[in-house]
Amino acid sequence: MINGAIAAVGMIGVGLMGHGIASNILKHGYTVTLLSHPGNQPVDDLLGQGAAQTDSMAKIAQAADVIVLCVTGTPQVEGILYQPDGLLKHLRPGIIIIDCSTAIPSSTRKIARDVVAAGGRFLDAPMTRTPKEAAEGRLNLIVGGDPALLEHCRPLLESFAENIRHAGDIGSGHQMKLIHNFVSLGFSVVLSEAAACASRAGIDPRILLDILESGGGNGVVLKRLAPYIASGDGSGFRFTLANAHKDLGYYTTMAEQAGCFHDTATAILAVLALGLKAAPKSTMPELIDVLARAPEAGERR
Repeated sequence: MINGAIAAVGMIGVGLMGHGIASNILKHGYTVTLLSHPGNQPVDDLLGQGAAQTDSMAKIAQAADVIVLCVTGTPQVEGILYQPDGLLKHLRPGIIIIDCSTAIPSSTRKIARDVVAAGGRFLDAPMTRTPKEAAEGRLNLIVGGDPALLEHCRPLLESFAENIRHAGDIGSGHQMKLIHNFVSLGFSVVLSEAAACASRAGIDPRILLDILESGGGNGVVLKRLAPYIASGDGSGFRFTLANAHKDLGYYTTMAEQAGCFHDTATAILAVLALGLKAAPKSTMPELIDVLARAPEAGERR
């Protein structure tokens, strides 16, 4: 840190979302060190912007004031922290961990306690929006943790996020992210089933979109899926069925742990499981095609 301000950032997870985050952090003048991983997107452009790269947890912890995690989910976050030579063993006093992944809140709270016990500080700051907004520096962040720590980190977070909301204590960011994704992905599954039904019924997709856009079906999810419904263009909604299934599974786990009603989420999870089995590498818009080809419910029984 320079005069108490964050100057150096470690980035673990340079996938579709993490690449955009790292690029924008670099554009705002921070020093960035990337952790090498086979799952990263190509990083030549980031290295050309001045990023460094290492395959050592110790070196990334030594180089950074803040480490941003942007990985798939809870198993990956736990692996980063708890593997034999994991990040937890190398934390310096005062270092800040910001977890932008989507994770199970009960795991997040345990990790935060362990980070604090090792002398570090922790925020959960999961994202909403898509890789397009990540590249543009326009993500939404839902933050759980100490409000003062959030304010300290706000200039860094504003380098890649347009909207930053404090949700409450540690874990509340991940709680709200799972609730948000249940709503957002739930709408996506409902709309996909409706579009598949319309296709099987021979309804012109332009008519379907016109009716939905002028009525109660309008909204962000329709705008994301409309190009695919109209012309097969899924570039604006590059969210995989695998990630959707993972997020809904996390939501049902959270709901079960809290004793909450979650029958609707369970039904949505079943549809995502059907889509994932039929097309494992598909994105959310392609669920429409899977459902359009699916046999009727009576035939599946």
